[in-house]
Amino acid sequence: MVEAIIETVVCSPAQGRDARLLRMLNARQEFKRQKSGCLAAWHAKSSNGDSLLLVQSVFASRQDWIDISNQIVETLDSRDGGLESCLLGPPLVGVFTVETDDLQLNLG
Repeated sequence: MVEAIIETVVCSPAQGRDARLLRMLNARQEFKRQKSGCLAAWHAKSSNGDSLLLVQSVFASRQDWIDISNQIVETLDSRDGGLESCLLGPPLVGVFTVETDDLQLNLG
């Protein structure tokens, strides 16, 4: 049994910080997608017009998740100060394990 890791973040931008937060999320998701241990990464806006954002990433292993997350802190957060200053409050974060047999990603 091979397991992948799904990281899920739900957050809202602080007032007036929507565009900056989206740029920062785009940079982080693209950074993840360029790493071999990341199977997929995306973010989405709420469909009802709220400023709620869903950010999800799928990693080949727990170690890939840890390594890529640390690289983001070292590379992007050190450059732009991190996402916290753009958030309305603390994000809701969940990390889940899924069997790769159950994971179906259309990447093309």
